[in-house]
Amino acid sequence: MRILVVEDDALLGDAIQAGLRQSGYAVDWMKDGVSAEQALSTEPYAAVVLDLGLPRLSGLEVLHRLRSRNVQTNAQTPVLILTAMDTVDDRIKGLDTGADDYMVKPFDMGELAARLRALVRRASGKTAPLLQVSGVKLDPAAHCVLYQDKSVELSAKEFALLHALMLNSGKVLSRARLEEQLYAWGDEVESNTVEVHIHHLRRKLFPELIETIRGVGYLMPRDKAI
Repeated sequence: MRILVVEDDALLGDAIQAGLRQSGYAVDWMKDGVSAEQALSTEPYAAVVLDLGLPRLSGLEVLHRLRSRNVQTNAQTPVLILTAMDTVDDRIKGLDTGADDYMVKPFDMGELAARLRALVRRASGKTAPLLQVSGVKLDPAAHCVLYQDKSVELSAKEFALLHALMLNSGKVLSRARLEEQLYAWGDEVESNTVEVHIHHLRRKLFPELIETIRGVGYLMPRDKAI
């Protein structure tokens, strides 16, 4: 999953980026509101971690513009506000502007990762923390995969790709869309990287789990869900 972190404090932003990458996310980090606005207008993110006290453009204005675009595009990117502004009025204003969650600094990295997992899960229409499709079970928190109740070893990118497909079971995802979810800016992406990961997942799990829709992308059918 690809996350946008918007934080102007260099040490904190670097720590958040490192912590989320350790949790398996691809992370883009913007240090001001204008850069965040530009990123959000051009890139699809699974979720956003947004500070409010930003230079050049406030976090609330970034959020307001994002929600205005969401109305036009019928999209809904989950946003978690992470800020030192801790009054009740601050929280009300943030949530009423369109935030899905609100955390106050200082914070626990494990809690931040857990809240992001919940936001991504709900945005995909899932309620249970454990994803299950055709005998495959994926636990985002424990970062483990079981097939027929036996543990399956996956690389970080294989896990992220399987996670994206399972969250979107029943939907065809293009190669470009999958690449956008797997890689942050600056990551090296080879031309056939998604195909290679798909091949490995089919070999480690079973071939019929992921269908190729020629000329369109890849599909994990919803009607195989258990």
